[in-house]
Amino acid sequence: MGDLGTDLPLIAAMIIAAKLDAASVLILFGALQIMTGLVYRMPMPVQPLKAMAAIVIAQKLSPETLYGGGLAIGIMVLVLAASGALGWLAKTIPTPVVRGVQFGLGMNLATLAGKEFIAPSDAAGWALAAVSIALVFGLWGNRRVPAALVVVGLGAVYSGIFDMDWAKLAAGVGFALPQTHVPQWSDIMTGLVVLALPQLPLSLANSLLATHRLAKDLFPERAPSMRKLGLTYSFMNLVSPFLSGIPVCHGSGGMAGHYAFGARVGASVVIYGLFYLISGLFFSESFHTLIMIFPKAILGVLLFIEGLALMRRVSISGLDARGWMTTLITGLCAVGLPNGYLIGVAAGWVVFAISKNWELERD
Repeated sequence: MGDLGTDLPLIAAMIIAAKLDAASVLILFGALQIMTGLVYRMPMPVQPLKAMAAIVIAQKLSPETLYGGGLAIGIMVLVLAASGALGWLAKTIPTPVVRGVQFGLGMNLATLAGKEFIAPSDAAGWALAAVSIALVFGLWGNRRVPAALVVVGLGAVYSGIFDMDWAKLAAGVGFALPQTHVPQWSDIMTGLVVLALPQLPLSLANSLLATHRLAKDLFPERAPSMRKLGLTYSFMNLVSPFLSGIPVCHGSGGMAGHYAFGARVGASVVIYGLFYLISGLFFSESFHTLIMIFPKAILGVLLFIEGLALMRRVSISGLDARGWMTTLITGLCAVGLPNGYLIGVAAGWVVFAISKNWELERD
């Protein structure tokens, strides 16, 4: 359950913002967790694509655009993996550009959390937010008692006492299957520009290259190749849109989280996947009821902390002055401009290349 505190708030926020079918999202997310646990036989997690999630939540994009974006990035990564270009491209994108995408994503999530989830709260919501923030910082770095899980528990208890319609919750128990969907060409093109292209640099660097490196460090005898990681990444995103699932990736942070809790084989990911799979198959309506009454202020705190964590990765990455300039330009473009992630990646890459060339000429 090492990823629950990160995954669940993003999944819940996406379901609310884009009006997704909860059963489809939960079933697919759980099934793909189980698949990776069986295929890799190590704690290889599946996580929501964070850049896509942030854009969808902030702009309240339609499910069709989300599915189109997932299919588009699945196709792109499949081509890169099959052609052998995946490793080369992942190493070619400058690290400061990737850090800039992370920085912009963190700012977007933190701003969104405050504006859409915390600020509109009543007095009780503000009190819950204050208690949640105190818990987060009080338990910061505690791997045995993860702050995010404690905060989720606080929200669940509060909802159960003050807002829960127990009859409606019980009535929501029942069998459900994913809804089928056929993405249209226009949705794929929109998803490509708005979601997939901004996500690609982050996925190449974090979901694939960083996960590959971490797997080699933790499991040197079982570490998968970049090509295999790319193929399972693309497979998941080629399947999900047709069954109304969210776009997903592998993640080095998720693997580190599972490993920190003692996971050494795929069983931990399989168990984690069963939680979502069973919830989707039998309790999806109840889950939807729960997230609709779950305190938005607490959800906002979790998203805010996720945003801060992403921005913190930039501060500890050891960038030089040129790297910081590239990172800030990329991040500020991502936050401040329409289609900002795409523009930020292009602008950051150009700035990095020019500054590198200038340094070479000066030397």
